[in-house]
Amino acid sequence: MTTSTGVPSPRRSSALVGAGILLSRLAGLVRERVIAAHLGTGFAVDAFRAALRIPNLLQNLLGEGVLSASFIPVYARLLAEGEEEEAGRVAGAIAGLLTAASALLVVVGVVFARPLTTVLAGGFTGERFELTVTLVRILTPGIGLLVLSAWCLGVLNSHRRFFLSYVAPVLWNAAQIAVLVAAAARGFDVSSLAVALAWGALAGAFLQLGLQASAVRSLVRPLRLTLSLRRPGVRTVARRFGPAVAGRGVVQLSAYLDLFLASFLATGAVAALGYAQVFYILPISLFGMSVAAAELPELSRLGDPDPGAPDPGAPHGAADDRPRRSRPGGALQARLEDGLGRVAFYVVPTAAAYLVLGDLVVATLLQTGRFGADDTRLVWYVLGALSLGLVATTASRLLQSGLYALGDTRSPATIAAARVALTTLLGVVLMFQLDRVALVGPGPAGLDVVGDLPALGPLPAELRDATTAALRLGAVGLALAGAAGAWGELALLRRRLGARLGPLRLGGSRLGGVLAAGALATAVATGCRAMVTTLAGDLPPPVALVLSGGPTALAYLAAGARLGLPEVAALVAVARRGLHGVRGRVRGHR
Repeated sequence: MTTSTGVPSPRRSSALVGAGILLSRLAGLVRERVIAAHLGTGFAVDAFRAALRIPNLLQNLLGEGVLSASFIPVYARLLAEGEEEEAGRVAGAIAGLLTAASALLVVVGVVFARPLTTVLAGGFTGERFELTVTLVRILTPGIGLLVLSAWCLGVLNSHRRFFLSYVAPVLWNAAQIAVLVAAAARGFDVSSLAVALAWGALAGAFLQLGLQASAVRSLVRPLRLTLSLRRPGVRTVARRFGPAVAGRGVVQLSAYLDLFLASFLATGAVAALGYAQVFYILPISLFGMSVAAAELPELSRLGDPDPGAPDPGAPHGAADDRPRRSRPGGALQARLEDGLGRVAFYVVPTAAAYLVLGDLVVATLLQTGRFGADDTRLVWYVLGALSLGLVATTASRLLQSGLYALGDTRSPATIAAARVALTTLLGVVLMFQLDRVALVGPGPAGLDVVGDLPALGPLPAELRDATTAALRLGAVGLALAGAAGAWGELALLRRRLGARLGPLRLGGSRLGGVLAAGALATAVATGCRAMVTTLAGDLPPPVALVLSGGPTALAYLAAGARLGLPEVAALVAVARRGLHGVRGRVRGHR
């Protein structure tokens, strides 16, 4: 579906993004299942998660989030104005600058892997620490390649080539799966398996970049990598780049603080957080990032509704060379509210399902091999805590895009700093208390407090590093703090955008309908779960999930249709078109 101007509709654009993300996330879930089966939640997974997080600073500071704030609005606006040659020169200059910066930081990461690990995972000792250092040296060059992959994504999105941008990570996941399975077949121990997994990630980064780069070369002409800052568009990107890096730096500071704090928790905490975040990020990517990524180029084309206002991302006194065009803020406001409504429709029931049926979801996808029932339970508790902030996190992605489209890269940075402060303060308080709570048996009653409360510091090192001890709930404390911080960030983003555009309703005009349908779905999920457990006993998790989740989904969709939610009608239309296509192919074969 396209608009009358030939531009893909917002729903189609976000659907293409969502389809690409869905495939890549499904590949990611397969990867996580393979990791769980061969490594469980032991020290090797802790080391791999930490090692992947440490060089991830490079990808997140220079990658998609920063380019979304600085590069895409400028590049997309040049394309909209017919300045394709100038857009190509700007793209080449930004690619050259990113390549130089990435190369420098990769060298720093490889050479200083040991001190970086000491600083960012200070609680790791012994074999867990040494393995993390080795993995950082292998993974860092691959992360540098993924920075350039994010530049490719920015170019492709601006040309409305959404699907390829987001399906490319399938190759990154597939390479890791193939290498890990091959290493396991040869009987490697867990440390060697983690090393093999890291080499697979490096190979996958090459494949992901190669796929996207081939498409970019056909779209950007001329494409010459330079280090020049002379062009006005490049200067605009550079001016916005600093505040955007600061904003992403604050977000990354939060992630590294989580890693640093989790390194002082019992073995398995870092692994449990990593597994839970795979499920948590899935709806954020499918429904938050897909809408935000599809909307950003279109919001950028609408321009600043207040053409006389200075660029908030520019330094004081700097000239603003953006085109000055008066466009009503109401168009941006309406578009953002529509996006918030689409996000809420999908995320509200997902959060409810994670809370009520999360153990079945985790067990279905991960419980195999070294990953047992206690591991499932711990990951579910962490996932449930994270899910309390799921709606806020996904909505914030879209509101950040709204500020980026207005040229404001500074506000998201300052707001993210406030979220980090709140999350860290709460996390320190909660994690040490809950790390004294251990899983000692099935069900809510199977918890035991080990040590005195309140706790003012970490467990002794010998208890934290014990590989045969019961799993502890310290990671749940960090997850609860993250959920609280997400709601604080959303409130501040709405306030900032509201000052520019007018009040923004969370969930748009259909919030009441979404909440009503979500409440019904939660009740159905709870009832079905209890009924399945009572009548059928210990069913395999996939069967129990289908028997509980199927009626829940049907109840939500039925309630949504009754309440007139437009997303239900859109899903029905897609299903009808798919069914019609299948019938047509069947008739053609007769």
